[in-house]
Amino acid sequence: MSTHYPGKVVIVGSGVAGAMTAAYLKAAFGDRCEVVLAGFPPAGEPAGHESTLGDIQDFFDFLGLAEEDWMPSCDATCKLAVRVQDWSGPGQYFYLPFEPARRAGGFPLTEWWLRQRPSGRFDRDCFVSAWLCDAGRVPRPAADADPAAAVPYGYHLDSAALARLLTRYAVERGAVTLNGTPTDVRLDARGWIECLVTEEHGEIHGDLFVDCTGERGLLLHRALKVPRVSHRDTLPNDSLVTLEAPADMRARGIPPYTTVTARGAGWIWTVPLFDRIGAGHAYAAEYCTPEEAERALREHVGPEAAGAAAVHSPLLPGRGAQAWKHNCVAVGASAGRGEPLGTVGEASATHHALEQLVRHFPGADWHPRLRDGFNAATAALLDAEREFATLHYQGAARDDTQYWRDAKTLALPGDLAARLDGWRVLPPGPEHPGRGHRGRPAHAYTSVLIGTGGAPPRVPAALPLIGDAAALREFAAVRHTAAALTDASPTAYEFLVRLGAASPPADGCSVLSTGQRRRPPQVREEVFPHQGRDGWKNA
Repeated sequence: MSTHYPGKVVIVGSGVAGAMTAAYLKAAFGDRCEVVLAGFPPAGEPAGHESTLGDIQDFFDFLGLAEEDWMPSCDATCKLAVRVQDWSGPGQYFYLPFEPARRAGGFPLTEWWLRQRPSGRFDRDCFVSAWLCDAGRVPRPAADADPAAAVPYGYHLDSAALARLLTRYAVERGAVTLNGTPTDVRLDARGWIECLVTEEHGEIHGDLFVDCTGERGLLLHRALKVPRVSHRDTLPNDSLVTLEAPADMRARGIPPYTTVTARGAGWIWTVPLFDRIGAGHAYAAEYCTPEEAERALREHVGPEAAGAAAVHSPLLPGRGAQAWKHNCVAVGASAGRGEPLGTVGEASATHHALEQLVRHFPGADWHPRLRDGFNAATAALLDAEREFATLHYQGAARDDTQYWRDAKTLALPGDLAARLDGWRVLPPGPEHPGRGHRGRPAHAYTSVLIGTGGAPPRVPAALPLIGDAAALREFAAVRHTAAALTDASPTAYEFLVRLGAASPPADGCSVLSTGQRRRPPQVREEVFPHQGRDGWKNA
């Protein structure tokens, strides 16, 4: 490691985090930064389906990729919301959309709903997305449409396919790939990383090293000895079983949402792709055996799951005490991982980290304030995901098993206990801290509190004094807009066929240089065994 300007970046790890990092840095810096992607084969990772946040579109926009360029080859589908099922009771559900909350009289419509309750469904009363989800429709905006009027959405996608596509994107723009088996990480006299050593390529030197090796953290945790901060003290689950089941999605229908369904000892997610269903069961081994968890998962998915291979793995939510140490930056699961209830998969977590990495990219002096700023932003984001997941368990009205009763007795992170007490009097509003870059808006917290049923907030005392007229107009506008969009929008399957999903590009044919969106201006997991719980400490 030299002390000059970091002109050579070595990315270690060939999964989606590594490929996204290579593509993003080439889009950001072009030929002014040398990028080497040192990949090696994954081993024992969970199934490769991803569920993203709505702002992932910013990532593809930054790369200059239109949906036609990448969705078909990644079996991707649109995600308008998360459907939270059975958390308040059997058969009960609500949608948690990416759509921003409308406002009336200075208050979000979710708070007016507590006073007026036009129907029994707060999500349909407050959000157009809920109507579209129930109807299975995806509104793709016209080219000349007002972006402010669009209904935002994220994606479900095949992360392995996305990694291949983005690796090709990076290589077409000058990145170098060196696939091999790492044998050592050598440090210099100061403790900075000097080089990665592989069987096939020997020493790979660089200025900045990006650790994308997943939870094992080959560079940050193993070589640089950065400790992990466990989040297990506030979240009940410690185990995962996942599978992917081929399915006739044209006949079955593609729901434009991720579903998270409460079960007796955990919860199950389902992610619909173009030709299959991705699913997983997060559970607590104290209340459920691996065999019971897998059986529950297969029953939930249905007959399509027969014969599908299941992957069992530990669930270790937490983060590194630092995400950046010396000349090593961790991105994706190497930096930390939340319980997937936050539905922030590897792709969205990596996107957020890359925005911060480019913003805090070091200069020749490697100023420590840049490192500290990146570490603060990463910690805030991962801690916010922990808090948001915890809120689901604390708010859940369900208490029919010991698992659910015990989940409510777990410690609450940070100052969440005090804020929960305050939210029972006044829902979270402008004073709600964003919890860092890309923090969740206040109305998402209010929606969880209302929808899970166990801790509904009170009506703000100011609302009767303001009067109901403006709010009633907004409720009517939601119904009118939802009816018009539902009638005009295609089903999720029709949307994808029109996009070209039925006939993806031939393997090896690149569409990455022909995207319809303008390229942005130049702006300056794997062969090692799972780390396990050793080295973790409670926050």
